[in-house]
Amino acid sequence: MNFSITPAAEKFIRLMLRVDGGPGSGFRLVVSPGGCSGLSADISVTAEPKPGDAVVESNGVKLFLPAESRLLLDGVTIDFTDTAAKTGLVFHDPKATSCHATPAVVTIQ
Repeated sequence: MNFSITPAAEKFIRLMLRVDGGPGSGFRLVVSPGGCSGLSADISVTAEPKPGDAVVESNGVKLFLPAESRLLLDGVTIDFTDTAAKTGLVFHDPKATSCHATPAVVTIQ
């Protein structure tokens, strides 16, 4: 798997794990085709991976990624934005060509 996580996204994920998770919990990221960057996502904090999920650790942060997510995240940079207009994870996909390569934003409610 070849993707990167910015420090801002890592900070957000750590916060989510601290607030919603317990020991051993991970951040489950289900990425699917869609959105202007070509990607949309569903996120959750779960106690353990679901069957078929790969466990990927980055700087001590545990991600649970289904097979399709692992394929779609190839070459993607996961970032986090917090502005008056939007708050959430942003996927910068260099392969995206639609919507003038506008990043997808997963809004946190």
